[in-house]
Amino acid sequence: MQANNLTGGQELLCINTEKVYDWVLNEATFDLSLTDLELPLNPVTGDQLECDDLDLDSVTCEVAPTEVDPFVILDREDQEFEIDGAIVTLQLVNIRKNFEVTIFANLAADLGGANVEIGTVEFTRCEQVILCAPDGTDIDVTYTDLDCFVCTATCDVGTTTDIDELDVTVTVRLCQSIQSTFDVTLEIVADFCQPRDILELPPCPAPTIPPQCPVVFPVNGNGDNA
Repeated sequence: MQANNLTGGQELLCINTEKVYDWVLNEATFDLSLTDLELPLNPVTGDQLECDDLDLDSVTCEVAPTEVDPFVILDREDQEFEIDGAIVTLQLVNIRKNFEVTIFANLAADLGGANVEIGTVEFTRCEQVILCAPDGTDIDVTYTDLDCFVCTATCDVGTTTDIDELDVTVTVRLCQSIQSTFDVTLEIVADFCQPRDILELPPCPAPTIPPQCPVVFPVNGNGDNA
């Protein structure tokens, strides 16, 4: 019956998609203290690196979510809020986020200055966020920006049997998008997409003759420039 009202290329369609129940963006900054990072072997010679082999001013970091369980929803609890004079039940969501930070440093100039990986450390941060996220909805966390920088770096010289160790303080900054969603099937009226026209290849260019220099060549039979 509804189909009788359709015109042109429109058709009544059922599509599977996600309904966004709620969506927030927030920013967080936190500091990490990474201690006792044992220096690796020299990637060129295979010798054990020592503190004097590193340029401590060159220490940098990279941060990324862990490949396994980058975030875990611990629980969600109903709470009532008064918004614009109405009582609304929302959820207080507890989220655990797992990251790994990798520390790099340059070798001293007399060793070639190559950049070497010192080590990778996993760490966890938890947070609470208020969402419309009733039981049954999925919660997804994505990072629109995730970066870090090294604030301080010191190296502890070991004994003759111990390996020298690097101590680093790192500041991590993240911008994140948090959504609560639910899979739904929607009935909509829509036009089918059509392919665009094919772009024609340009024709072969006509032969061109390089510009001549008639002032200097050729010259006429009298010896004068043409």
